[in-house]
Amino acid sequence: MLNSPSQSHRTLHTIGFQKNYALATVLLFALEVCIALFVHDRIIRPYAGDFLATILLYCLVRSVVTAPAGVITAAVLAFSYAVEASQYFHLLAHLGWQKNKLARIVFGNHFEWSDLLAYTLGALLIFTIEQLKARRILRTPNGLVKADRLNN
Repeated sequence: MLNSPSQSHRTLHTIGFQKNYALATVLLFALEVCIALFVHDRIIRPYAGDFLATILLYCLVRSVVTAPAGVITAAVLAFSYAVEASQYFHLLAHLGWQKNKLARIVFGNHFEWSDLLAYTLGALLIFTIEQLKARRILRTPNGLVKADRLNN
Protein backbone atom coordinates (compact mmCIF):
# COMPACT_ATOMS: atom_id res chain seq x y z
CA MET A 1 0.00 0.00 0.00
CA LEU A 2 1.35 3.40 -0.91
CA ASN A 3 1.66 6.14 1.65
CA SER A 4 -0.85 8.96 1.64
CA PRO A 5 0.32 12.16 -0.10
CA SER A 6 0.89 13.87 3.24
CA GLN A 7 3.07 10.98 4.46
CA SER A 8 5.01 10.52 1.23
CA HIS A 9 6.41 14.07 1.35
CA ARG A 10 7.77 13.70 4.88
CA THR A 11 11.28 12.37 4.77
CA LEU A 12 13.39 11.93 7.86
CA HIS A 13 16.99 13.05 7.45
CA THR A 14 19.13 12.08 10.40
CA ILE A 15 22.77 12.16 11.35
CA GLY A 16 24.27 8.79 12.20
CA PHE A 17 27.42 6.85 11.46
CA GLN A 18 27.24 4.09 8.84
CA LYS A 19 30.50 2.16 8.85
CA ASN A 20 30.14 0.48 5.44
CA TYR A 21 29.88 3.84 3.70
CA ALA A 22 32.72 5.23 5.84
CA LEU A 23 34.92 2.30 4.83
CA ALA A 24 34.00 2.81 1.17
CA THR A 25 34.90 6.51 1.58
CA VAL A 26 38.35 5.66 2.94
CA LEU A 27 39.00 3.10 0.20
CA LEU A 28 37.82 5.40 -2.58
CA PHE A 29 39.89 8.26 -1.17
CA ALA A 30 42.98 6.04 -1.13
CA LEU A 31 42.26 5.03 -4.72
CA GLU A 32 41.84 8.68 -5.76
CA VAL A 33 45.16 9.58 -4.10
CA CYS A 34 46.88 6.70 -5.91
CA ILE A 35 45.41 7.85 -9.21
CA ALA A 36 46.53 11.44 -8.56
CA LEU A 37 50.06 10.45 -7.55
CA PHE A 38 50.87 7.52 -9.80
CA VAL A 39 48.65 7.55 -12.89
CA HIS A 40 49.59 10.01 -15.61
CA ASP A 41 47.58 8.93 -18.62
CA ARG A 42 44.78 10.31 -20.77
CA ILE A 43 41.98 8.00 -19.64
CA ILE A 44 42.11 6.84 -16.02
CA ARG A 45 43.30 10.02 -14.35
CA PRO A 46 40.99 12.50 -16.08
CA TYR A 47 37.88 10.34 -16.45
CA ALA A 48 37.96 7.60 -13.83
CA GLY A 49 39.11 10.10 -11.21
CA ASP A 50 36.07 12.33 -11.79
CA PHE A 51 33.75 9.33 -12.07
CA LEU A 52 35.00 8.04 -8.71
CA ALA A 53 34.93 11.51 -7.13
CA THR A 54 31.14 11.64 -7.24
CA ILE A 55 30.90 8.15 -5.75
CA LEU A 56 33.42 9.13 -3.05
CA LEU A 57 31.39 12.22 -2.12
CA TYR A 58 28.21 10.15 -2.04
CA CYS A 59 29.78 7.60 0.31
CA LEU A 60 31.17 10.39 2.51
CA VAL A 61 27.76 12.03 2.90
CA ARG A 62 25.97 8.69 3.26
CA SER A 63 28.39 7.64 6.02
CA VAL A 64 26.98 10.35 8.29
CA VAL A 65 23.56 11.31 6.86
CA THR A 66 20.56 9.01 6.63
CA ALA A 67 18.42 10.29 3.78
CA PRO A 68 16.94 8.88 0.58
CA ALA A 69 19.57 7.80 -1.95
CA GLY A 70 18.05 10.04 -4.60
CA VAL A 71 18.31 13.11 -2.38
CA ILE A 72 21.96 12.47 -1.52
CA THR A 73 22.82 11.59 -5.13
CA ALA A 74 21.21 14.80 -6.42
CA ALA A 75 22.97 16.91 -3.77
CA VAL A 76 26.36 15.36 -4.52
CA LEU A 77 25.86 15.76 -8.26
CA ALA A 78 24.82 19.40 -7.80
CA PHE A 79 27.94 20.00 -5.69
CA SER A 80 30.12 18.37 -8.36
CA TYR A 81 28.54 20.55 -11.04
CA ALA A 82 29.06 23.64 -8.85
CA VAL A 83 32.76 22.84 -8.48
CA GLU A 84 33.05 22.46 -12.25
CA ALA A 85 31.14 25.72 -12.76
CA SER A 86 33.61 27.44 -10.43
CA GLN A 87 36.35 26.28 -12.80
CA TYR A 88 34.46 27.61 -15.81
CA PHE A 89 34.12 31.03 -14.16
CA HIS A 90 37.71 30.99 -12.80
CA LEU A 91 36.51 31.41 -9.23
CA LEU A 92 39.94 30.77 -7.72
CA ALA A 93 41.45 33.60 -9.77
CA HIS A 94 38.65 35.96 -8.75
CA LEU A 95 39.27 35.09 -5.10
CA GLY A 96 43.04 35.39 -5.48
CA TRP A 97 43.49 31.71 -4.59
CA GLN A 98 44.93 30.49 -7.90
CA LYS A 99 48.32 29.80 -6.24
CA ASN A 100 46.79 28.03 -3.23
CA LYS A 101 47.64 24.35 -3.74
CA LEU A 102 44.83 23.04 -1.50
CA ALA A 103 42.24 25.20 -3.27
CA ARG A 104 43.50 23.95 -6.65
CA ILE A 105 43.26 20.33 -5.47
CA VAL A 106 39.72 20.76 -4.11
CA PHE A 107 38.32 22.96 -6.88
CA GLY A 108 40.51 21.96 -9.81
CA ASN A 109 41.92 24.45 -12.23
CA HIS A 110 40.18 24.14 -15.58
CA PHE A 111 36.72 23.36 -16.88
CA GLU A 112 36.02 20.27 -18.98
CA TRP A 113 32.62 19.23 -20.35
CA SER A 114 33.75 15.63 -20.05
CA ASP A 115 34.06 16.09 -16.28
CA LEU A 116 30.32 16.80 -16.11
CA LEU A 117 29.68 13.57 -18.00
CA ALA A 118 31.97 11.62 -15.65
CA TYR A 119 30.22 13.08 -12.58
CA THR A 120 26.82 12.22 -14.06
CA LEU A 121 27.84 8.64 -14.86
CA GLY A 122 29.21 8.20 -11.33
CA ALA A 123 25.94 9.48 -9.88
CA LEU A 124 23.89 7.21 -12.14
CA LEU A 125 25.96 4.20 -11.08
CA ILE A 126 25.60 4.87 -7.37
CA PHE A 127 21.87 5.59 -7.68
CA THR A 128 21.35 2.38 -9.69
CA ILE A 129 23.28 0.35 -7.11
CA GLU A 130 21.22 1.86 -4.28
CA GLN A 131 17.97 1.11 -6.09
CA LEU A 132 19.04 -2.50 -6.71
CA LYS A 133 20.03 -2.86 -3.04
CA ALA A 134 16.65 -1.48 -1.98
CA ARG A 135 14.79 -3.92 -4.22
CA ARG A 136 16.81 -6.86 -2.92
CA ILE A 137 16.34 -5.87 0.71
CA LEU A 138 12.62 -5.16 0.38
CA ARG A 139 11.60 -8.42 -1.27
CA THR A 140 8.99 -10.26 0.70
CA PRO A 141 9.04 -14.05 1.14
CA ASN A 142 6.54 -14.40 -1.72
CA GLY A 143 8.84 -12.45 -4.07
CA LEU A 144 6.91 -9.20 -4.10
CA VAL A 145 8.59 -5.85 -3.66
CA LYS A 146 7.16 -3.31 -1.27
CA ALA A 147 6.71 -0.44 -3.73
CA ASP A 148 6.23 2.22 -1.06
CA ARG A 149 9.87 1.87 0.07
CA LEU A 150 11.65 1.89 -3.30
CA ASN A 151 12.09 5.65 -3.53
CA ASN A 152 14.77 5.89 -0.84
